[in-house]
Amino acid sequence: QVQLVESGGGLVQPGGSLRLSCVASGFPFSLYAMNWYRQAPGKEREWVANINSRGNTNYEDSVKGRFTISRDNAKNTVLLQMNSLKPEDTAVYYCNVVSSYITYWGKGTLVTVSS
Repeated sequence: QVQLVESGGGLVQPGGSLRLSCVASGFPFSLYAMNWYRQAPGKEREWVANINSRGNTNYEDSVKGRFTISRDNAKNTVLLQMNSLKPEDTAVYYCNVVSSYITYWGKGTLVTVSS
């Protein structure tokens, strides 16, 4: 079965950096686009970034130039490097894949940006 396991969240000061990881299993990882989403307290879940099987990337406007998504197909892992973090980046970050028309989510990892 498809499994997505996120890690790397934590508490960081404004301006700091974190790197999130999502380890995937149960599907041919290298063939699928992968997404990162986030959900801030009291808000709806929103898309953050994606990377397709060829390594092409897209970003939500508020994270462009600060976040970088990448993938390591040998390790079935998608990464999200987050720099210049702001308090408004505080959220639970989720990894996502759509396989056979089914959307799968990990359990998320909490990122808190605060001084």
